[in-house]
Amino acid sequence: MQVQVARIGKPHGIRGEVTVQVLTDAPEDRFVPGTEFIVEPSSSGPLTLEGARWNKDILLLSFAEVPDRTRAEQLRGVKLYLESEDLEDDDEGWYEHELVGLAVRVDGRDVGTVAALQTMPVQDLLVLDTPTGEVLVPFVEEIVPEVDVEGGFIVLVPPPGLLELNRDTGDAGAPGGEPERGPGSEA
Repeated sequence: MQVQVARIGKPHGIRGEVTVQVLTDAPEDRFVPGTEFIVEPSSSGPLTLEGARWNKDILLLSFAEVPDRTRAEQLRGVKLYLESEDLEDDDEGWYEHELVGLAVRVDGRDVGTVAALQTMPVQDLLVLDTPTGEVLVPFVEEIVPEVDVEGGFIVLVPPPGLLELNRDTGDAGAPGGEPERGPGSEA
């Protein structure tokens, strides 16, 4: 199975380097010269990594197939993938494809399913599909203490109100579906 590890951004300089949005927790292991990336759209690759360097907090990559800025500009938005068999096992993490579709359990009852994983700079977020709508949940041990991929579920210990954040409030309030009006509000 293929795992997305980056998305190419804008060119950097005139020698074909590109900025990338890093979508892996281990860039030093994934962006090693000689690595061949599967790309989407497939017409843009494959791409063989020639070099990787950090410019402040932005990762810059150069590829054997990209000699100049013109070719680098054509790669804007291209997604970089690696085969998951090529990646070493990580006992402390999960890939999105392992999490999507898992049941979400709170106090032993199912409350939805995992729809996606958003990789963010500070912490990852689980996107949950619930009967009340989509909910974003910080993917931290305090809130998600158990992930059982083989069992097909995750255990969620949500702080008060987390799962209610996206409820439709249009029919809340006064009977008959009309929202309550406070003193001085116009009808």
